[in-house]
Order: sequence, then C-alpha cells, then structure tokens
Amino acid sequence: MSDDKNTLAIMLFSEMLAADHAMRGRLSRVLPKGMEISHFSVLNHLAWQNAESSPGKLAEKFGVTRGAITNTLNKLEWAGYVHIRPDWDDARRKMVGISPAGRLARDTAVEAITPMINQVVEDLGEEQARAALPILREIRLKLA
Repeated sequence: MSDDKNTLAIMLFSEMLAADHAMRGRLSRVLPKGMEISHFSVLNHLAWQNAESSPGKLAEKFGVTRGAITNTLNKLEWAGYVHIRPDWDDARRKMVGISPAGRLARDTAVEAITPMINQVVEDLGEEQARAALPILREIRLKLA
C-alpha cells in the first residue's frame, strides 16, 4: 500500500473512531438514568426483532464475548427489562426476550435520543445522511 493509501486509511479510521466516541458521549448523556449504551442496544434489537434470541446470537450480533453479553443481560434482567428462560429444545442454552418494562425503557430511551439524532441529520442534511448510509453499512460489513 502506498503512503497516500496508508494516509487515507488512517484518516478514514480516525474519523470513524472520533465520530463513534462523540456519538457514544452524546448518547450516554441523553439516555435515561442508569441505562448504558449496551443496554439500549440489546433492548432495541430485541424490540425490533420482536422475538427471543439466545445469548450466543446476541454476542455474535454485537461483536462481544459471551461473558460481556452475559454481564449486560444480567443487568437487564435485574432491572426487569428482559426475561431469561431455558431453551425448551436444548437445556444447555437460554433464551432472552424483552419484557413489557424493557419495551417501555427502550421507548423512553428512543424518545430521549430522538431530538439529538434528528438534529445531527438536520445539520448534515437529508441528502448527505442518505448518501452516507450505504458507505457506512459497507464498512461495517467488511469489518464484521
């Protein structure tokens, strides 16, 4: 790879890391008290999926270890946001589903973050936001 390509790659990843850091900071400030980004991410996924999932599949989906997802799920279960039950087909596995309280917590979080994310899209412009989506999606898929 030439020096120009190295510089381009470093600049691209530096911008993505800086954007991720800024986004996480802003999200952390507007999420409901006690809710972490990882909690919101799991609740949002379960709400959109509208079905149970195994901890292993959740770990894979979020690119984290089973230990990390177990920690997050334990906190969510303690808060009453998810139900964890044995998998009736395979007793070695568990299944996770969002509870009514978890749906409410997720909806409350969405209400809290919506003005902030809408402002970012408005400042960027709808056309630029739409143009960025396929590029960001492709980068995410190549890194997965």
